[in-house]
Amino acid sequence: MELHPNEIEILRVLEGKLHAKEIARKTNLEIGAVMRALSWLSTKNLVEIEEKIEEDISLGDEGKVYAETGLPERRILNMIGDRGSISEIKKKFGDEELNIGIGWLIKKKIARIRNGNIYVINPEKTEDERILEILRERGKISIDKIPRELIPGLKLLKGRGDVLKIIRKREIIASLTEKGSRIKEEICKKKITERISQLTPELILSRKWKNRGFREYDVKIFVKPEFPAKKHPLQQFIDRIREIFIGMGFREIKGTLIESAFWNFDALFVPQDHPARDMHDTFYLKEPREIEIEGFERLKNLIKEVHENGWTTGSIGWDYKWDEKEARRVLLRTHTTAVTCRYLSKLKRSDLPVKVFCIGKTFRNEAVDYKHLPEFYQVEGIVVDENANFRNLLGILNLFYREMGFRVRFRPAYFPYTEMSVEPEVYLKERGEWVELGGAGIFRPEVVKPLLGFECPVLAWGLGLDRLVALKLGINDIRTLYLCDLNWLRNSKVV
Repeated sequence: MELHPNEIEILRVLEGKLHAKEIARKTNLEIGAVMRALSWLSTKNLVEIEEKIEEDISLGDEGKVYAETGLPERRILNMIGDRGSISEIKKKFGDEELNIGIGWLIKKKIARIRNGNIYVINPEKTEDERILEILRERGKISIDKIPRELIPGLKLLKGRGDVLKIIRKREIIASLTEKGSRIKEEICKKKITERISQLTPELILSRKWKNRGFREYDVKIFVKPEFPAKKHPLQQFIDRIREIFIGMGFREIKGTLIESAFWNFDALFVPQDHPARDMHDTFYLKEPREIEIEGFERLKNLIKEVHENGWTTGSIGWDYKWDEKEARRVLLRTHTTAVTCRYLSKLKRSDLPVKVFCIGKTFRNEAVDYKHLPEFYQVEGIVVDENANFRNLLGILNLFYREMGFRVRFRPAYFPYTEMSVEPEVYLKERGEWVELGGAGIFRPEVVKPLLGFECPVLAWGLGLDRLVALKLGINDIRTLYLCDLNWLRNSKVV
């Protein structure tokens, strides 16, 4: 029989019935090690384990006061004798204490109330008062040692707030089974010896390992799960995506959550009557009504011309009168592309080539359901290079999704600020289907030229991180990512 060294030590000392603490003392093992070994021995039917729960009671803060001054009902009795007027008692008792005392006088059937007077029926000490006296003298007592006739008083005291402190102690008592006794005899006759569970330099140098066997390990045995601290699954994916982009030579950029419509929409060539700019899709702020728009004075006339007539981009624009007031509206950014636009406006030709990415929260006025939330994470990236082309974009996206563990394909798409445009789709083996994950394309000249000051290919893409994480974790409802479900968080795998 395979026995752990701790099991052998316990079997050696176990005689009759022994408490776990006594076993720990005799074996010089820690109590935790004794408890584990006893559990193993019980599984092997070598010991029987008896669990005993003991309860000790002592006085709580309120109980200490009552033990010294008496319960409110007893103090009322001491004041009135056989009978008394409630109005007279009120002069010496507060309303709350008086109500408590009268309530318990009636509940214990010590007195009755009639016409504003209290009439005493039985002035003898009650069981709960006698328990208070015992605790005042002894300090602490086991519930098992309370006289049976006083148990009703114990129930009353338990229902009176902080009168009692109850300390529960769990005792484990072990004894040998018939099989355990036989194994103990074999241990004493040295027919069962301790096997090596861990090689040490001493065992190797002394060559003692040659005369001793090695313990076998059952890798299928149940072990109580441990839940060490770990990052939230969403944060794990953010870190992984950051690692992938940095490994591909990208640099991370960041921006503010509160943005102007100018950077969120106008700089991206989104017309001011576009449905996405409506309050049904965008969260506009009442306060502040205005924020500083970086580079606005330098760029507003260029953006105005691009929207109205296309400026020098070769486009005819949107053919409407651009409204500066609309561009100044303040909102919660609906995408991280606003960060990209700001970054583009600061670049010079000498800075190229440039590869940057952004991971951040975005907000849209969406109806909440299993695949939509008003607040979500977005991943954005751009490559600014005069030699970049559409095949480079597909190559970057293909590499990124493969690093994330997906098989990817692309299909044509349309977006207001990119041309050509594609939507990456990843294959989910579990579902047996392709799922769209974001959008990508080359920024239109109407976006690039006003911001950069010259024409240049800008490869751009963005995807919703929450949906990506949900798919990767096999979650059908993205709301799960934001629930305080400890079981799900504990059992989620580290990616």
